[in-house]
Amino acid sequence: MGIQGLAKLIADQAPSAVKENEIKNYFGRKIAIDASMCIYQFLIAVRQEANMLTNSEGETTSHVVGLFYRTIRMIDNGIKPVFVFDGKPPQMKSSELDKRQQRREEAQKNLEKAEEQGDVEDVNKFTRRLVKVTKQHNEDCKQLLKLMGVPYVEAPCEAEAQCAALVKAGKVYATATEDMDALTFGSNVLLRHMTFSEARKMPIKEFYLNQVLEDLGLGQEEFIDLCILLGCDYCESIKGVGPKKAFELVKAHKKLETIIEKLDKRYKVPDGWMYKEARELFKAPEVAECEKIELKWTEPDEEGLLKFLCETKGFSEDRVKNGVKKLLKARQGSTQGRLDSFFTVIPKTNPVKRKAEEAGNAKKKKAGGKGQYKRGK
Repeated sequence: MGIQGLAKLIADQAPSAVKENEIKNYFGRKIAIDASMCIYQFLIAVRQEANMLTNSEGETTSHVVGLFYRTIRMIDNGIKPVFVFDGKPPQMKSSELDKRQQRREEAQKNLEKAEEQGDVEDVNKFTRRLVKVTKQHNEDCKQLLKLMGVPYVEAPCEAEAQCAALVKAGKVYATATEDMDALTFGSNVLLRHMTFSEARKMPIKEFYLNQVLEDLGLGQEEFIDLCILLGCDYCESIKGVGPKKAFELVKAHKKLETIIEKLDKRYKVPDGWMYKEARELFKAPEVAECEKIELKWTEPDEEGLLKFLCETKGFSEDRVKNGVKKLLKARQGSTQGRLDSFFTVIPKTNPVKRKAEEAGNAKKKKAGGKGQYKRGK
């Protein structure tokens, strides 16, 4: 789910923090990609006559097809992708996972009803709602990435949190995911639509956290409280408080503790609201130490790819060989670096902290000036 309504709130209140770009303009960039989100996209989008692709034995291959060709597309454009897989979900996410299970059960009932009535449109709709990324899907994709020479990271917990940690550690440039909570976890650059099909002709959307904070006039901790108020995966939201109201409350009161005290009685705070625990989870998520993570892009294993994709997954041998050629060609041309990689980027100071420092310096200057005047007298 990510953060409800955050993308629209940023578009309305901090439009300068959002830019559109083409995939070719990320040449030379290392990008951490939320693997589970991608696999889910591929299972939904890579289909034939509304059904997922399968091999001769009836095993699903949509995720493998999508990952193979979209990864080639990124590498062909000079991008160095690193895929990050989810680990165990945090305990606080159990309520959200239960809700998702309930929605799947409801979708299953609706699917059976649609099939009885012969409603093709509803059959397709509810079939997609039942799509779930399995352990086998993940294992297939890890094997494929290894054969393609593309690194992957197994996060101990949430993939978006691990991606954000890699960005903050300077290991990669950005996080690519559709979930906006990558910003809540502190990824300074978020890229949406990076792994979408080229046929959809959707530009990549860039979100810059520093600019978001500056335009909203918030610090990172206030931004985290805003995201919790909007609605996240880890605790309930306050019924009736929409994005506009949530932003107004955070701007006026800064912290959720104060918001709860000042909140109009018509808004009911959930019993035992675990906002403090959610806040800590965003501030200090469970992630692998980035210093110990080594990212290496190697030459593809053509023989291994042919065996895995053609013999096991039923791919066309010619298409796989053409894909390998593109990988090899892109690897030979990837030695050229980006110009900005030769310079050190100085991160922007948090706008709230900067304003406080400026005010403090002004007071000191003023006090110093008065003292000098008195001494002069």
